[in-house]
Amino acid sequence: MRLGIFAKTFPGADPAAVLAAVRKAGYETTQFNLACAGLPSMPDVVPEEAVASIRAAAQSSGVSLAALSGTYNMAHPDKFVRDDGLRRLAVIIETAAALDIPLVTLCTGSRNIADQWAYHPENATPSVWFDMAAEMGKALALAERAGVDLGIEPEQANIVTSARDATRLIADMRSRHLKIVLDPANLFEHATADEARAIVAAAIDEAAGHIAMAHAKDRHGDGRFATAGQGIVDFPDFIARLKAVGFGGALVTHGLSADEAPGVATFLRGLV
Repeated sequence: MRLGIFAKTFPGADPAAVLAAVRKAGYETTQFNLACAGLPSMPDVVPEEAVASIRAAAQSSGVSLAALSGTYNMAHPDKFVRDDGLRRLAVIIETAAALDIPLVTLCTGSRNIADQWAYHPENATPSVWFDMAAEMGKALALAERAGVDLGIEPEQANIVTSARDATRLIADMRSRHLKIVLDPANLFEHATADEARAIVAAAIDEAAGHIAMAHAKDRHGDGRFATAGQGIVDFPDFIARLKAVGFGGALVTHGLSADEAPGVATFLRGLV
């Protein structure tokens, strides 16, 4: 299991400086975002010079690129907005392929037009699932041509809310290029420590064999997110269960400050 962090945890738009900070904080891999190269996260185009600078930064820092963020609202009610997001995702997928990044992370979206990470009461309806699945099919066609995997993350406010939803979508899509990004803190909202442990354990059992990346974010019992190790997620149990189902990919932390990053690296490295 490789220890990683969101590159956006560290300020700046110079890939060399950002990835040097990732390494200095104690991480060996990263989920990269094109904002760390001075571009929009979902740009219209990625210049060849930007690809070259990211590649050089990864080589000089010794930090591998585990994933590239490619999130847009795959369930937005406006088809024009979805089409524009898919067009930009194609750019992200092409960039990932050029950089030998194996995974592009997605957001299964929400009917909330203001925030793709915010709940909407229509999210659980069949018509919204249909729109998201149709979008996912188009995205997978792009990924399959490029030889890149797509990662969906169960989120309480999105269309895919659970590991069960994620495996259902994988079955529907019938593509080996669709994988799961599993974040324990996104599998519940309000819970006791025992309830959270049981929810996370069941999700790992459900997602086993499909997990491409694990995230390390924490949550308090009242629903507030927390830095890994500061909430009620049982990280020793989480990581032990990931190992037990054969997961050996990147464990990527986020939702923390740059100042907190070295301490979280020490905490997680003691478990992995």
